[in-house]
Parts: sequence; structure tokens; C-alpha cells
Amino acid sequence: MVGAYVAYYSERDVRGTTERFCNLGAWCVLEEHRFAGVRLLTSLLAQRDYHFTDMSPSGNVIELNKRLKFSVMDTATALVPNLPWPSRPGGVLVSSDPSVVREHLDDVQLRIYDDHLDAAAARHVIVRDRDRVCYLIFRHDRRKGLPVFASILHASDPQLLARHFHRVTNHLLLHHRVAFTLAELRVIGPRPRPSVMLERPRPKMFKSATLSADDIDYLYTELEALPW
Repeated sequence: MVGAYVAYYSERDVRGTTERFCNLGAWCVLEEHRFAGVRLLTSLLAQRDYHFTDMSPSGNVIELNKRLKFSVMDTATALVPNLPWPSRPGGVLVSSDPSVVREHLDDVQLRIYDDHLDAAAARHVIVRDRDRVCYLIFRHDRRKGLPVFASILHASDPQLLARHFHRVTNHLLLHHRVAFTLAELRVIGPRPRPSVMLERPRPKMFKSATLSADDIDYLYTELEALPW
């Protein structure tokens, strides 16, 4: 074996239709065989009736993907400091206790939780306010070698998250020891305050004949599967 291209497969419900996804992960080829490495990618893309995603393209892969008709997603990202905001009295619950998380999820979100329970990079949080619940999945991230960032990958109720964003970042600081949250606006909704927008957010790409970027999320990808 001189090369490999790791892919993650899933079937997802998109607007009432079951769609098949192939998420492109790590791509490694021995130096002396690099000339044949593109065959790995083109073999994956030759699969029929799949939508393809690449959530962590880097270097020359981005331009190669563009030539292969991948679209670039809008990954505008806010960098939010996780500050020790004072807690306000009230019935809002923020928890990452597994039993508490599971207790508050509906059937759809519970399946997502169970599917990602053993994913090495996925971390789970719920926010409950009265009869509304927002289920969050985030990952720990490194930027410039510093492991002090949390990237939000999934938010089941962005409106509820926006209302209690400070409670969430306070929880991430105190319970998960991360100093900053990286929040893509397409995932969380309105830009939190205080925050700054990243000048160069990390790109994410997809290739589909029928779906738009609004139909694509980050579940069942290498973002949950692989810590780095």
C-alpha cells in the first residue's frame, strides 16, 4: 500500500429525503507515488448518487477541489472570549453531564447524540430554558499550537443559543477549560458580543448536483471523528 484516502459515509434526512454523503478525510500518499494520488480522489468522486464534503481542505487541495467543481461554503467565524460572566437567577440549565444531556433530547437529536457518542473529538452540551432545548456539539481546536479553543459544530436551536450564549461560553471556560469559542455564523446564527471576526476562517467545501450550502452541516464528518 502506497496511499490512502479516508472517507466517512452517512445517510441523512434533508428536507424529507434520504441523501447519501461521502465526507473526504485524510489523504496520504508516499512521496514517490504522488503522481498517482489524484486517482484516489477521482475514484471517490466517481461514486454515483453521493454528495461530497471536505471540511478541512488545506494547501493545494483547495484549488484542486475548485477545479473538480467543489463549492466553497461561507465559513464566516466569530472569535468569542469565554469570560466568567456572573450567573443570573432563573431556570436556565447548561450541562455536559451525559445523563442530563440524554434526558433532554428528542428522538432526532438523541440519534445524533448516540451516533457521535464515541466520536473522539465530539463534546456534548445542552441548554434548557423552560420547554426549549438547544443541543450543542463542539470540538477542542488548536490555533497556532494553542489548545485553548472550542469550535461549535452543531446547534439544534440557534435562537435559544443566542439568548444564552454567555452562559454557554462561561460553561466552556469553567468545565472544559477553553478560553475562546470559534463560532461560525452559519451554525450559531447572529454574531455574539463581544467578539471579533476572523480574517481568514478555515475553508469548508462541498460538491453536489442538487443540494445547496444550507443543506450541509458538519455532522458525521472528520470534525467529530478526529481531534487535532
